[in-house]
Amino acid sequence: MRERAESRTHAHVTPTPVAGASRSGLETTQPEPVQSKIVIPDSAVLALLGSRDENLRITEDLLAADVHVRGNEVTLSGTPADVAFAERAFGELVTLARLGQPLGPDAVRETLVMLAQGNPESPAEVLSLDILSRRGRTIRPKTLNQKRYVDAIDRHTIVFGIGPAGTGKTYLAMAKAVQALQAKRVNRIILTRPAVEAGERLGFLPGTLYEKIDPYLRPLYDALHDMFDPEAIPKLMAAGTIEVAPLAYMRGRTLNEAFIILDEAQNTTQEQMKMFLTRLGFGSKVVVTGDVTQVDLPNGQASGLRIVQHILDGVDDVHFAPLSSADVVRHRLVTDIVDAYARWEAGQETTTARPVPNRADRRRRR
Repeated sequence: MRERAESRTHAHVTPTPVAGASRSGLETTQPEPVQSKIVIPDSAVLALLGSRDENLRITEDLLAADVHVRGNEVTLSGTPADVAFAERAFGELVTLARLGQPLGPDAVRETLVMLAQGNPESPAEVLSLDILSRRGRTIRPKTLNQKRYVDAIDRHTIVFGIGPAGTGKTYLAMAKAVQALQAKRVNRIILTRPAVEAGERLGFLPGTLYEKIDPYLRPLYDALHDMFDPEAIPKLMAAGTIEVAPLAYMRGRTLNEAFIILDEAQNTTQEQMKMFLTRLGFGSKVVVTGDVTQVDLPNGQASGLRIVQHILDGVDDVHFAPLSSADVVRHRLVTDIVDAYARWEAGQETTTARPVPNRADRRRRR
């Protein structure tokens, strides 16, 4: 914690022992400790330390070097490797702060994780890539895999974003679609989902067919409202510039100069996935998103999203972008929940017990 005098905390990112004498008093062969001082620009101090020094506490907890802060001067002590790593970390954080990027605990943590993984990408570059801004709110990647996913959308005609809930698969894809529309790289946006039940049957829901289907498409409408002025959406939809429709409505069409997003693709069959992908027309881009651990298809049908990874592997201009629990940007408990389920499912696969039926099978047996 930062104090008026100084603050010290030992770390856990790299378990390098503190240099110096051993417990027996004999000298060790570990490197001699070094010290480095960094002067933080006045304009970046508040952002770097965070509200009530919460950013500073995270850096102290995660860095192996000792961190001492006095005013705008940071002193780093430890082994040469630990101090060098801490210098890089503070350099990246200062760059983010000077760029005016929001620097909260999650951004600090992600910066240190990226550096510890030894990735070639600069954390400041990853976390400062703005896709879309509206009314003071900016949409940007928040993890390295999200940045790679966004870059893949720019480079490839067909991109599959595959990962658990909360990893930004659909939201980032829609932001890229709106960006492409505003830049006039496409003439329209088409958003689609398979209308597959996840607990109820369509026939038993009240209302017309449209009213029955509409709840399945509601998450797409919600994202649109984050990216457009609410009054503009009905006009854009009436003009055909934005279309939100069930997957079945795509059959028999050729979609030219469009940015097309298929969401919840784990609930497509092999035939539906083929039908959808062959709608691709000239000047169009396709993004397919889904979570292969959340399949609601009845009768034990295989997910088209699982199968397509094998069918299109190695096909030019088709990219598969994996996302994991580390990329979850919802409440931090969501990451723990996703990991807990993954461990449980892995344990189930190693047992000889009767397989647990999926949700559709359980409904059918009632």
